[in-house]
Formats: sequence, C-alpha cells, structure tokens
Amino acid sequence: MEYLDFELPIKELEEQFSKACTIGAESDVDVTDTCAQIEGKLNKLKVDIYKNLSPWQRVQLSRHPNRPYTLDYIKALCGDTFVELHGDRSVKDDKAMIGGLGKIGDQTYMFIGQQKGVNTKMRQYRNFGMANPEGYRKAHRLMKSAEKFGIPVITFVDTPGAYPGLEAEERGQGEAIARNIFEMTQLEVPILVFIIGEGASGGALGIGVGDRVMMLENTWYSVISPESCSSILWRSWEYKEQAAAALKLTADDMLKQQLIDEIIKEPLGGAHRDREATFEIIKNKITDTYNSLKNLSPEELITKRIDKYSDMGVYKE
Repeated sequence: MEYLDFELPIKELEEQFSKACTIGAESDVDVTDTCAQIEGKLNKLKVDIYKNLSPWQRVQLSRHPNRPYTLDYIKALCGDTFVELHGDRSVKDDKAMIGGLGKIGDQTYMFIGQQKGVNTKMRQYRNFGMANPEGYRKAHRLMKSAEKFGIPVITFVDTPGAYPGLEAEERGQGEAIARNIFEMTQLEVPILVFIIGEGASGGALGIGVGDRVMMLENTWYSVISPESCSSILWRSWEYKEQAAAALKLTADDMLKQQLIDEIIKEPLGGAHRDREATFEIIKNKITDTYNSLKNLSPEELITKRIDKYSDMGVYKE
C-alpha cells in the first residue's frame, strides 16, 4: 500500500500494529492489550485525518495509484458478461476510452468510461486516460447503439482532461465533445454518470451528461486542474493547494452548487482501501437509481434532463 504525505502518521501506527501482532504470533508473549490499544489509536487517527481533508488532499486521493479504475469497476460489476466494443468507425480505436455491454443481475447496461493505466507501460498505452476525438466518437456510437435497443447507459468519468495534442485538434476534439454533450441531453434511455476519480474540463463533460450525476466522496470535478490553474494565475505550480481550494472542485462543493445529484460515501481512507466494499456500493447505487428511472418515458427523461441542466447557474437573490 502506498501512502500519501498526510497519511504518514497512519503508516507509522499500522507498522507498529503489524509488528506487535507478529511478536504475539511468533512468541509466547501476550500482546492482546497492546494490539487493542494500537488498533484503537489507529482507528481514531484515521477518522480524524479523513474527516478533515482539504480540497488538495482529496485531489491527491482521487489520483492514488491503487484507486480502482473504470475496468476494475466493470469487471467487478459484470464479471464474464462484459463484452468490450471497439472503434469509432472512422479513425481508430481509442484505448483511453473504453465501452461495451455488460449485465448486473438480469439487466444489460452499456458501460463507457476513461481508462488509466496501472503502470508506466499501460499508462502510455491508455494515453493516461486522455481521450482523442475518436474516443468521444466511439462513446457517441455506443450510446446511440444503446438507445436503439433500449439499453441504459452507465459512464465512469476519470480523466485529467481530453488529449490536448495538435493532431487531436486537427481531428476536431472540441466538436466531438460538443456533439456528445448535445446528443446526451436527448438520448432516449436513462444515463447514470459516476465520477470515480478525476473529472477535468471538457474531457469529463464529453461523457458526463446524465439523468443522475454522482461523485464518489474523494473525487473532483472542475473546468481545470489545480496545477494548471496555479500555472495560469501564479505562473507556477507551487500554488496548487490554494488553486484547489479556490476552484471549489470537491464533491461537497459540487453538491452545494447543485451541479451533481449525489455524493457516494467511500470506505474510510478511500476507495482503494476497500475495493470490494466500493464495488458493492456502486453496484447497489446503479440498481437503485436505474429502478427509479426505468418507468419514465423517453419524453419524460429528455424533458427532465434538459430542465436539470437549464437550471444550473440560475440563482434568485
């Protein structure tokens, strides 16, 4: 397990707890009371640290290398029923954007999401979760296929942004994202959006329009990353912590501004601390949310979705 800077006190206590348990197992010394005391201190320390996280610390947790990615969720939710679909039928198959059909129970869903890599080689293969235009066009193709067959759409958002390279702009990055936003507002099947890590800029919005938009507790959603914001405003990345606070990018901030519908609590310490519990939480949330939407007609879905986004940014004084 890797530890972030603010988690180092937890690491020290966990090491003490492990050593005490090892001594008890390998000798006749009774360390039951000692282990219980350390465990009590450890649990209290975890609660104290994780209930008072700063925006920047939540950004760090959203990027934790052990945090589950889109494919981890899909495999845990669907098992062997998931069938990945490839290509935008125009340019190529974008490995940063994945999608396909899978079942949870007896219900089939179209799953779409950005995929990051678990090591250096895979990160390069997946382009660090930054999709090109063909990735968004693949997502659009899969959504329209789901609509044709009446299959609900689930999207997992986890990207530092759409790929900003020259070739991506030449192939119409902005148009591809804008097309997805337009089409998702009018899709005739339920759309559930889960922000599971980073939700940056148009890269997130390209698959982020839905009937229900939900953020895991330790994720962020913003027009720009804290580092990029810092480099623009202060000409340096050193002010990323101040930028994270100013951007109001946490799940709590997003809910207060009514830009998302719900915050999903994570296991203590983050989704990576207890993956199985996180997968079960998401599975239940998908089932419950879909059940609340499945009886709405296409016209009702579209009207409610458009009204929801039209009301964003409207305030009365």
